[in-house]
Amino acid sequence: MKVALIGVGQAGGKLAESLASHDLARSSVTGTLAVNTARADLQPLHIDTLLVGEAQVNGHGVGGDNELGARVMDADATEVMEALSGRVTSECDAILLVAGLGGGTGSGGAPVLARELSEVYDIPVYALGVLPGRNEGALYQKNAGRSLKTLAREADSVILVDNDAWRAAGESMDEGFAAVNDRIAQRVGLLLAAGEYEGRDVAAESVVDSSEVINTLREGSLAAIGYASAASSEDAAENLNAVTSVARNALLTGTSLPDATEASSALLVVAGDPDRISRKGVESARSWLGEETGTMQVRGGDMPLDSDRLAALVLLGGVERSPRVREFFERAGAAAEEVERADATESLVSDDLDGLL
Repeated sequence: MKVALIGVGQAGGKLAESLASHDLARSSVTGTLAVNTARADLQPLHIDTLLVGEAQVNGHGVGGDNELGARVMDADATEVMEALSGRVTSECDAILLVAGLGGGTGSGGAPVLARELSEVYDIPVYALGVLPGRNEGALYQKNAGRSLKTLAREADSVILVDNDAWRAAGESMDEGFAAVNDRIAQRVGLLLAAGEYEGRDVAAESVVDSSEVINTLREGSLAAIGYASAASSEDAAENLNAVTSVARNALLTGTSLPDATEASSALLVVAGDPDRISRKGVESARSWLGEETGTMQVRGGDMPLDSDRLAALVLLGGVERSPRVREFFERAGAAAEEVERADATESLVSDDLDGLL
């Protein structure tokens, strides 16, 4: 699947860079651009960048204000669209916006760009949105809740990543973010490479192409992605349990949105040496996936890789009803009330305000 990558905000820029570097097929990403209001966040990146909002914030960012982030992106949308020229090519199957939903530029700017891109291009506009962890503060929760509601309306689908999903105990915040970025890049990179990978001459028995991904994501506004791998035997017949096991682990322990096991559609990609992939295992895994997620729409295929391991990638479309999504919006609503109370208290004691009398 060929996509143009657009990273919005600090987290989005870093993740877009990581995704571009994990292009397994070396042809899945047609172009990459990082857009931000903070000059300092763009400087370390090794991909093309664009600074927006210079007139409003002078390159210093929006300070977590996603309403300002949205206004800045709206004002400079034409400049962004011009910068994308040549990156969204005729080969593109989709455009992928990447953003952290808790900050200011990403959470405010990504929905604006999704709207603009949808009006200009006839291909799907997807978003990869990173939800803040539970300990990242009320403002981040509030921002993410508002952003996700808008982004889900403007984009064709939003693949959600919970920042708490893969962070190990004892990791620092920076270490946790780096680990999450690597895991996201691994999973999304494999998804994009399916059907495009040219690493070996052996063709997949059942090809997964861009239409399978598009049809899976079409079934709902929110999506999740999971992955797991395991060692395999040289004899495919001995790998029946290995295939079913990695599929189960991809869904139950390896998803970007924990507890997202109820979906409207699903896609299963089994990657590995074709001679090691048990076809009975693949069919068994697809059947189990349908039962577990409650959907009759389970697409599937395989991806040939030079590896002695087998891997399963699961893409779920329509996870709006999952417990994690409901819990997140409850948390975001409570955070919004907390932020509003804090703002009201601050205004009463602020020396910058004149009294009524």
